[in-house]
Order: sequence, then C-alpha cells, then structure tokens
Amino acid sequence: MDLSMYLEFSQYTHPGAYETILKQSLPDVVRDIGLLVRKSLVHAVTYANGNTGSNADLRYGDMKRIPWWRQNEDDVFPTASAMLSELYRRDPRGLTLERLPENKLIVTCRFTSILTACLLKIKGIPARVRSGFAPYFKAEGLEAGKSEDHWVNQYWNKHQSRWVTIDVDGSLEGYIPFDTYDMPEGIIDFPADAWLDVRTGKVDANHFHNAGGWSGLITIAWELFYDFHCIMNDEIIYFHHPAMATLDAFSKNSEEQRKEIDELAHLMQNPDQNFDALKKLWETKKEFRLLRGGLLG
Repeated sequence: MDLSMYLEFSQYTHPGAYETILKQSLPDVVRDIGLLVRKSLVHAVTYANGNTGSNADLRYGDMKRIPWWRQNEDDVFPTASAMLSELYRRDPRGLTLERLPENKLIVTCRFTSILTACLLKIKGIPARVRSGFAPYFKAEGLEAGKSEDHWVNQYWNKHQSRWVTIDVDGSLEGYIPFDTYDMPEGIIDFPADAWLDVRTGKVDANHFHNAGGWSGLITIAWELFYDFHCIMNDEIIYFHHPAMATLDAFSKNSEEQRKEIDELAHLMQNPDQNFDALKKLWETKKEFRLLRGGLLG
C-alpha cells in the first residue's frame, strides 16, 4: 500500500511557518500529540454549556474565564496553519498543556482532526481525517439511540501494518467505554455503510443526526462526500457540498443520481482496497468533486 499521499499536507492540514519548530518540539507518541491538541481547543458545545455536564470538573478549563464575546471560531480558522498561528498569537509557547482557557480556540471536531492530522504528518506518521457518525456520545439534547455526526483521525501503525482510528476530540470524555486512541472496528458509523443501510431499508435514515439539527439521508450524503474528500486529502469545510447534495438539489435528485452515490458508497466501504477506483472518480467525476457553498459556484 502506498502511504505517501497521507504524508503529504493538504491545503487544510499544512502547518505553514510552524513545521520546523514543531518537528523539533513535538512528542513522539501519538497519544501525547493528541493530548497537546485536546488541551489547545475547547469544543463549541462545551463552551456553550459552560461548567456543566462533562466539564463540571473543569477538565476542559473554566469556561467563565473565556471572554463573553468569544464565539465559535470554525469559520475564522478553517486550516491548521490558521489555528497554529492564532494559538501562537494567544500564547507564544504554542502547543502547551498549560494553555489557559481564555487562550484556547473554540472549534468543533473537524478542526480537532485537521490539527491532529497536521501534527502527525509533521512527525512523519501517515495520517488522514475521516468523517462519519458517532453513536457513543451523550450529547445534551440528542435523542437516545441517535448517531451524531463526528470527525476522527486514522494513522498508520507501521509495526502492526494497519490503520488505527483515534478520536482526539472525545478523548477526555470519561464515560466512553473504549480506548479513544485505538478504537474498535465498527464503533464509528462510517457514512458509506449508513447510506447503503438506509437505501436498502435496514436502518431508519433519521437515526443519523448532525449538530445543525438535520437528520435523514441528506445528512448521510453530506458526511459521505466529506469522507470521500478526506480520503483524497481534501478536508473540506462543513458548508461546502457537491451541487447534488445541496439543500435545494438533493430532494430533486433522480434515482440514477442516487445510484451513482450508491456506487461511491460501495467503494468507500473499503477505501484502501478500492483506492484506484476512488481516485479515478476524484480525477474525472466533477459532480462529486466540484463544490457549492459560500462563494463557490
């Protein structure tokens, strides 16, 4: 298997001016790298909930110390280089376990995964971002039994010759009953499986939910295209989708278009085995690659 692609930085995971200093200072152990990332960020939901729930013990820091005017910063720092630049601006020590709450970034799981992938690549560890659904979170307001949209990482363990799935974003949640730095197979509901299970009637589409309040097949389509782009080293932002998966277009898709997505999902069930076919789609099928959203399109 050619892992060179997953050593390359994307436009989203490139560290910018910080590659050299981080290469010299980062720890060697994946778990320690993950902890540095986790201690640098506050999830937007944690910030909104304050010192309650999983942060009742202030494991993420005292939310009262964060300025009242601070908001979710997903739209402000969409790349690893932007996140690193702001982290160094707020605290010249850069990535430190001692970062004060008011100096952390307020972002969501995609951004945790982008920064994690960046640091692993700096250390010469093949890494990629994956998008899917997590049924294991106890999210406030989420109906029991739902699977919530979530982004994680995979890194290549050269000693075991396998991809290891890790959830840095959820790594400090004490109730999760497995090792978030070596997650069991099947724990993440990858969107390829979700899409095909819904299309064949095995699962109700409303089982899958995202933080924006959406559920159903369109939510799965979004995650599937995110995941496809991530496999191709292109970790697109939440509001960018192929034209066929926009809110206006999705309900009008023909059955032929749905079958095209079925074919993508079949390939994405085993992206490494089917990598050549996926890459061909990436290089030829504009309907899957060209995006809409914001100023795009």
